[in-house]
Amino acid sequence: MSTNGRALLAAAVAGALVIGGVHWLNRPDTDTPREGCPTVVVAASVEKSDLMAEVADRYNKSDRTVNGACYGIAISAMASGVAEKRLTDASWDPAWGSAPDAWSPAASTWLQLLRHDRAASDRPDILADDNASVVSTPIVLAMPEPKARALGWPEAAIGWSDLLALANHPAGWASKGHPEWGAFKLGKTNPNVSTSGLSAIVGAFVAATGTSSDLTLDTLRDPRVRDFVAGVEKSVAHYGDTALTFLTNLQRADDAGAALGYVSAVAVEEKSIVDYNAGNPTGDLQTLGRHAAPRVPLVAIYPKEGTLNSDSPFAVLEAPWSELGKQSGARDFLDYLREPAQQELFTDNGFRTFDGRTGIVISDCDFFAEDVGVVLSPPSPPVLAAVRADWTDLRKPARVLLVLDVSGSMAGSAGTGRSRLELAQTAAVNGLAQLSDTDEVGLWTFPAPAQGQVFWEQLPLAPLGPQRQSMIARIQQLVPAGGTPLYAVTRKASQAVSLGARDDVINAVVVMTDGQNEYPEDDDLAGLVRQLGERALEGGVRVFTIAYGEDADLGTARQISDASRAAAYDATDPLTIDEVFTNVLSNF
Repeated sequence: MSTNGRALLAAAVAGALVIGGVHWLNRPDTDTPREGCPTVVVAASVEKSDLMAEVADRYNKSDRTVNGACYGIAISAMASGVAEKRLTDASWDPAWGSAPDAWSPAASTWLQLLRHDRAASDRPDILADDNASVVSTPIVLAMPEPKARALGWPEAAIGWSDLLALANHPAGWASKGHPEWGAFKLGKTNPNVSTSGLSAIVGAFVAATGTSSDLTLDTLRDPRVRDFVAGVEKSVAHYGDTALTFLTNLQRADDAGAALGYVSAVAVEEKSIVDYNAGNPTGDLQTLGRHAAPRVPLVAIYPKEGTLNSDSPFAVLEAPWSELGKQSGARDFLDYLREPAQQELFTDNGFRTFDGRTGIVISDCDFFAEDVGVVLSPPSPPVLAAVRADWTDLRKPARVLLVLDVSGSMAGSAGTGRSRLELAQTAAVNGLAQLSDTDEVGLWTFPAPAQGQVFWEQLPLAPLGPQRQSMIARIQQLVPAGGTPLYAVTRKASQAVSLGARDDVINAVVVMTDGQNEYPEDDDLAGLVRQLGERALEGGVRVFTIAYGEDADLGTARQISDASRAAAYDATDPLTIDEVFTNVLSNF
């Protein structure tokens, strides 16, 4: 690492100790933002929601008025893809929280998709013609510094074509003099929910054309272009609903001295590299300063073919649920966000300003470039929607075993007049819609009705298409009974998937449980964690867990997923299970 790089990392961590402490002690309270003033709800993309809440706190403590009226600002963190899907509906479901008066997704691409999807559903546009940017951050490829140097960084220009060549090389990293690094593995998020995933797939399509010209529908149909993009997707270790899954796993690998054995590159926003290199991959202001900087830092690769910019537009929603006065309040908050003091808060935390200027954490660090190179224009809405749809056909296929808890506690009430099992059944059926007919999917339930067995194989691992309706029927017919042999069934499920694990698919297990291990014959959590870690290294089998309901053992779920380099999902509030299932299956 260069002297400047080390100095910046030290400064970032030292600064985080102060900034993190302040934010932890003075967490913005935007539930009751400004007494006596109407509340303006702003849905903001997750990566900037904490900073938006800090700015909202400043705004709410000011005495600003609009035409003599005061307003308070409440920030609601929401993934851009999730918000786009909800805003496509004819009305806002109260189960999603307070209806937003304004929306700031991570990139303008989501506004284009919202316009396209509402028009396709014959619904009126709810967006203004112009929606100003709040902040910006380009989409980059985050690479461990030694791997980037092996590709010629910082002197050489690196792009998607270079990664594809390395991914297709039979010797993998050995072709670059590093056989110990194995095959090239890419981390990418699901473009249906994630901005970095959507931008990455657009970038790959552009790279496949060999030009930076606008994509067209005819371009997307070109077999050579599709082969290129499919080749990139084949190098994916697994997908994710957020890049934070990869970065937190990478931090754990770095802690264990194995950072170079995880993914080779991850498509992320530039700001996420700043967070990771400060020891805070989640970007959560409350956790800043609690972890040391990584031993192996990440560097930003700006694809030579061009990249999209996450420009964080601020759209005041001209929706039937939003009052005109609140829309005026939202516009005033946008003006406040773009003032120099607020822009400095964003740049101090790794963003660029709304007009692309960097702060010291980027400009004074060797791991970044002030000039990002070719900035691509987003495709037209119909092309963008087609890119999103084409990803389903071109993505790496999945081989996933669903393991569902049907123990007696699942009969308990979820607080809505329905049982936990009934809510989970609906969520699982809805989640299956994300998987394609060619994905291999199996279904186990636990405990088994037969004495001495810990699970029941409802359907074996097989292409989903021919058994989709049977799987839906089996899920809908489940009946709760028995205890929770959590460790035993997780052990057996991981073993079953590892027996047929292949490099050309994503090999995974999804375990949903609403309780704790209740099987004395297997209470060896340490042994299970050790075995899962070994299988993750050998066959790439990952175990994603869902802790469902207030009695679920979330801590154990995290140990299981961490060991297998996957992610644990918190559905301790049963009403979140539908969204959680969607997020979990976004990994495939």
